[in-house]
Parts: sequence; C-alpha cells; structure tokens
Amino acid sequence: MNEPLAERVRPKTLEEYISQNHLVGEKGSLTHQIKKGIIPSLILWGPPGTGKTTLANIIANESERPFYALSAINSGVKDIREVIDKAKQSGGLFTSKNPILFIDEIHRFSKSQQDSLLAAVEKGWVTLIGATTENPSFEVIPALLSRCQVYILDAFGKEDLEALLQRALVQDALLKEKKIKLQETEALLRLSGGDGRKLLNIFELVINSEQSNTVTITDELVMGKVQKNTVRYDKTGEQHYDIISAFIKSIRGSDPNGAVYWLARMIEGGEDVKFIARRMLISASEDIGLANPTALVIANSAFQAVTTIGYPEARIILSQCAIYLATSPKSNASYMAIGKAQQTVKQTGDLSVPLPLRNAPTKLMKDLGYGEDYKYAHNYQNNFVEEEFLPEELVGTSFYEPGINQRENAIKEFLKNRWKDKYQPKT
Repeated sequence: MNEPLAERVRPKTLEEYISQNHLVGEKGSLTHQIKKGIIPSLILWGPPGTGKTTLANIIANESERPFYALSAINSGVKDIREVIDKAKQSGGLFTSKNPILFIDEIHRFSKSQQDSLLAAVEKGWVTLIGATTENPSFEVIPALLSRCQVYILDAFGKEDLEALLQRALVQDALLKEKKIKLQETEALLRLSGGDGRKLLNIFELVINSEQSNTVTITDELVMGKVQKNTVRYDKTGEQHYDIISAFIKSIRGSDPNGAVYWLARMIEGGEDVKFIARRMLISASEDIGLANPTALVIANSAFQAVTTIGYPEARIILSQCAIYLATSPKSNASYMAIGKAQQTVKQTGDLSVPLPLRNAPTKLMKDLGYGEDYKYAHNYQNNFVEEEFLPEELVGTSFYEPGINQRENAIKEFLKNRWKDKYQPKT
C-alpha cells in the first residue's frame, strides 16, 4: 500500500461521508437528488481537503452512472472532446444514467476549454461536476455557470476532523498494526486548517516518523515533527481578496485588533508588502479622507518605507499604519463626492465650460469671450468672489457634503459662511 492515508480511508458511500451536512446530511440539499439519481450539472466550491472529489465519486456510485474524470492542470480541449465522445457512447441522452464528467480544479480551465464543455452539458451528453477552490462567479464563464448549480463546501470543523482521525485508526490496515493513542489533538487540528487531507497527511507523517509501534500522539510530538506551520493563503485566489476585504473593513470599522489580525494573516501568508500598503493608501483617502487628512500622508510614508525596507521589518511599519488608520476619525465624503460627480457626468454628457472659466491663450479666443469677466480670487478680500464654477445646467448642484466629524464640521461652517444660501451643502 503506497497510497497516502487520505486515499486509503477515502469514503465510498454517502453514509461514510463526513461533514457537509447542509449538502448531504439527512436534510441536505443534495441528499434527495443523490438518492433518486437525479443529478444536475453542478459546481462544488470549497477550500482544499473538504471532500469535493470524494463527493463526486460518491454521487457517481450512488446513481450508478459511468464516471469520467479530468484534471484541469494537465487536460486540454482535445482531452475534453475525447472524454465527451466516450461519454456519448456510454449513456442515454437525458436519462438518469447520463455519464458524469468530473473536472477537478475547473477554475484552471481557460475560456476556450470551458466553452468546449457547453454543448455536452446543454445537450445532456454528460452531467458535469466541477470542483474548485475559487469563486465560480469569477473563474467559470457565465454561459457554463448558468447551466450548473453551485454547492458550497465548508472547511471541516473540530468534530469532523476528530471523526476523520478516529475512522483512520479503525479502518486503515497499516495503522491497525500499531498501538496508537490520541492523547492530544489540538496541534493536529490547528495545523490542518480545516483541511481533512492535510490532517491525515500530518497524522501519517508523525506516526511514520516514530520507530516504535506504540505511539502516543501529543501536541508536543506533533509540533516537534512538523517543522513549520504553513498558513494556508492563496495569494492569487479568493482568499487573497477575502482577507484584504476583512482587513480594510476592520480599518473602516475602527477596530485595530481586527486590522492587526488580518494584517498578520497576510504577512504570514507571504502577501506582497506593496499590495498591503497600497490598499491602506486607498483606505486613508476613501474611508478617512478629510476627517484626518494626515492619514493619507502617514499611509504614503508607510508605502515608501516598506517598499525600501521589505520583510521582516516592514511588518512593524504596516502594523503602525494599520492601527493609526483604524483609530482615525472616518469620513467617506470625498469618495462619495467624486462618485456623484462621475455619475452626473455620465448622465449629462459634455456640458460646455462657462466662458469666464475658459483658457484664452490666443487673441481669437479672447475676442470670442474666453476668460472674459473672470474674477481672480486673489484680488479680492479673503480670496473670495461670487463666481459660478459649474456649467449652467448644474448650477446649485452639491457633490461634496461634509461628514460629521470635528474637521469637516469646520469645513461645513467655512462653506456656509462663504457661499451663504447660494451653495450650501446639505445638513
């Protein structure tokens, strides 16, 4: 038996399948369909090691269908067409015995490769089951996605992982030859990160590294055998976007603890230091803005500093900046202002620039009235003159409405005193 433990104890039936009760439990959304053998084309979306491939095999076994499998890593359009041709010959069209075509890591297929599946799925030559760790909304073409149901698999919980360990001890022939005691499992569960396959691989590694046939599993033993806890973090996948989203939302929500935690997740996962710093630059303007203009200066300084220094010291600068942004007063008034202005431009088109505001570098332009009657603000007391700076069609329109914070309250008073009733922001 040269297969890894995860393969040796892979469940073969729905009753043996652990976890994902929301899909295949007693009242799971897929349970009834599997039992009746009425299987739609579907996408199984979830983290690594959560049973996507296993579930696809069980669906084929339970429904007694021919099963064809491809991996998107090493398959091309030619391979897809060959499998579809075989599938067409092995099952009746639109019957309960349609062959199942399983494609692992379907998100790695190019658009043309995914296009080559459309006819087979639409005409019922195959029932497609795709497995992906990435968000299908971004990685699967709309035409194919619209023909599939999407089912989400969750990372294994503590009870699920412990059940996997117990089943391995009971079912695996090689493990049964040893006397194994699970005295402590916290380290095993933590290192697995909710990945069942990773859990069993680490478990087998620890056991095989012991000379004796009698093994007592403790946290100390596990940590001693596993050299490094590699944080699961895909810098190009959905988790990349989920974690940066959690980071920015923590800053926006003024929670420095949340911000530092998600920052640590990115740092431990090897995220590009400039990517993190760029997002803080954006947040300094989008979420803090004029409530604390210094935030943009701090964020820009942090970006320049971490670009020069790099890891590991850059983590200190990133932490300082993240905490500063999280604890700053917040205003999205500038962000909202440019959004409103852009929407107005889209709705009203290219409105003419008022003549007083136009540039007049030539005599002809001056003769045509360009720049005429423009009042140079510095020539007036307090640099203020009653002037109109919007196109005629937009006179009185307000884009910037100051936020409610100490600094923008002062801006609100400034605008009120200067523009009186002519151009007051809303209160």
